[in-house]
Amino acid sequence: MIEIGKKAKEASVSLALADTEKKNRALLLAADTLERETEYLLRENGEDVRTASSTLSSAFIDRLTLTPARIRSMADGLRQVASLPDPVGRILRDTSRADGLRIVKKAVPLGVIGVIFEARPNVSADSAALCIKSGNAVILRGGKEAIRSNTAAVSILRSALSKAGLPEDCVQLIQDTTRKSASDLMHLDGYIDVLIPRGGPGLINAVKKEATVPVIETGAGTCHTYIAPSADPDMAVKIVHNAKTNRPSVCNALECLLVHRDIAGSILPLIEEKLTPEGVIFRADTEAATILKKAEPAEESDWGKEYDDLILAVKVVSSLDEAIGHIGRFGTHHSDAIITEVPEEAERFMNEVDSAAVYWNASTRFTDGGEFGMGAEIGISTQKLHARGPLGLEQLCSEKYYIYGKGNIR
Repeated sequence: MIEIGKKAKEASVSLALADTEKKNRALLLAADTLERETEYLLRENGEDVRTASSTLSSAFIDRLTLTPARIRSMADGLRQVASLPDPVGRILRDTSRADGLRIVKKAVPLGVIGVIFEARPNVSADSAALCIKSGNAVILRGGKEAIRSNTAAVSILRSALSKAGLPEDCVQLIQDTTRKSASDLMHLDGYIDVLIPRGGPGLINAVKKEATVPVIETGAGTCHTYIAPSADPDMAVKIVHNAKTNRPSVCNALECLLVHRDIAGSILPLIEEKLTPEGVIFRADTEAATILKKAEPAEESDWGKEYDDLILAVKVVSSLDEAIGHIGRFGTHHSDAIITEVPEEAERFMNEVDSAAVYWNASTRFTDGGEFGMGAEIGISTQKLHARGPLGLEQLCSEKYYIYGKGNIR
């Protein structure tokens, strides 16, 4: 692991000084090759899926599986990142003092970024693309379930870097998928500048507790939607359907539905009618269970749970205060929404719910770097230092002060 760290540190120096054209060329070459090698990627991914299918959930398999469309999306993500402005070298502030001393604050790369992730092979491409464009070397450590898929994708990325005249060690994949390799990465002080875990609460909590390198907490997504009495029923059903069923295995999917008592009797049957054919299972509190035709009783553990599956917790509340309080107690500071026609109610919800993204009359599924115009994202930060929300190019930079003098002394 030390050798991997040394290679990454050395490569990061060259990448930090690379011009935009060279970085973009590497990304575009990688995008073209990903599409050209679709069959190779599908074959390697198919082996991973076959190995995992007998023991893992359908939601996990969905995250693991590559399709031609998902590979095209990976390639398009690289192209989109290439099309974005280079964040490195941006002047963030430029001031001159009365004595002639000029102080310029510029954006600079973080250095070496470590990414620990679980089943989604697209993470390797997304993470590498953002790190390359922002001038950071990256060390990737994926789960054993996706090792063949990740190895194939990273080999394509490394080849593209070499062809573009950049060190291929700007992107490295740890082949050892044992717990020890993850632990070693968490303690790679002096080589890793920041570590980003992408996965479920178990992974994120383990990294937070064990790592001695700086960590950006990402991903845990117990997302809520609150339906207020004034909500438009058609809009509410449409938003809930999208937020829960569009892709239930991702962190911005809806996990808990809060419904005001005044509208619960009319809106919950409509939601049940729309979501049941999709295979959604409802876990309801006592009041919601009397309205829904078929629901399992919710237990205390259902509040705050990230299912990553076609399961939806449902609770009837008596007020906006109760909805905000429930989210404050059980939410993960990721993405939460209100459906209402009262602007004052929406503003209060958005101001008081302490999450990275808050929505008014829209699905939480939009919390995504691509949807926010940032290109691919390396994760959704649910903490407040140093960045919050989708981690795009700008968020993968730090700051550096350049001071220009004329013999100034203090």
